[in-house]
Amino acid sequence: MRLSTRGHYGLKAVFDLAQHYGAKPIPLKSVAERQHLSENYLEQLMAMLRKAGLVKSVRGAQGGYILAREPGLIRVGDIVRVLEGPIAPVYCVSEEDQGCCDEADYCITRTVWARVRDGIAAVLDGISLADLCSEAEEAGMCCKEVPKGE
Repeated sequence: MRLSTRGHYGLKAVFDLAQHYGAKPIPLKSVAERQHLSENYLEQLMAMLRKAGLVKSVRGAQGGYILAREPGLIRVGDIVRVLEGPIAPVYCVSEEDQGCCDEADYCITRTVWARVRDGIAAVLDGISLADLCSEAEEAGMCCKEVPKGE
């Protein structure tokens, strides 16, 4: 199973917001520059995250994006599910729609995929944005200062 750039880049962008939590709104251009991502693509991702209630946008000259909740209350799994959909290594064990197939009652591999799904979900749901910020700080990968004009 492989995440798309939506999940990968979206997590990087939201992590950037978490590193600046409590400050003024962060312009998307700043996030894009720091994370080496396309600003246009980030706009699409932020729209999805805003609709899901994970980030808020602030309009105006001093506008930008902020987290909708404290970093400790947002899990990596929340972000991945918004951007990638339900965790599902195969269709028949999706978190949301465990669609039945003709072989569901006697498919031994279905239990393998259900365990893979549960393991991935446990890891993603076990890490908050606050955890990532703490890990980054311990590793000396703290955020770069946001210039005062932003």
